[in-house]
Amino acid sequence: MDAKGKVFKYGENVDTDVIIPARYLNTSDPDHLAAHCMVDLDPSFVERVKPGDIIVAGRNFGCGSSREHAPVAIKAAGVSCVIAPSFARIFYRNSINMGLPILECAEAAEGIEDGDEVEVDFSSGMIHNITKDETYKAQAFPEFIQKIIASNGLIGYITK
Repeated sequence: MDAKGKVFKYGENVDTDVIIPARYLNTSDPDHLAAHCMVDLDPSFVERVKPGDIIVAGRNFGCGSSREHAPVAIKAAGVSCVIAPSFARIFYRNSINMGLPILECAEAAEGIEDGDEVEVDFSSGMIHNITKDETYKAQAFPEFIQKIIASNGLIGYITK
């Protein structure tokens, strides 16, 4: 198991402007970004999220601008993983580069509810909903992406 936490569930087309609104982009400090993560979509998110928690959302998560601040804010807020049926391609790449694990799995995104307890094994792609005792299969990360994530992102990986 690589991630285990409570689920925060959101809908489709969650864009980078609601993940971290532009008015907070005057710095790239992860703690500052985390303090404002999801504020326009879920104002109480930052007070409720705990280290290890997981975001589950609908299709096209991370659409909008290509800001790297979005995965940084999510990761710095303590989120261990994002699960959705699909991600905007630039958000997908930025997430891996920043060391934020994201998994594409439509079945999990449909079956998992807000507040469920979920655990994820990145090497196998298995997602277990502890609350409902259901298991879903996402595409496992290739070994090199697992290494990037384990190194806290691409910079950590190439400077090892």
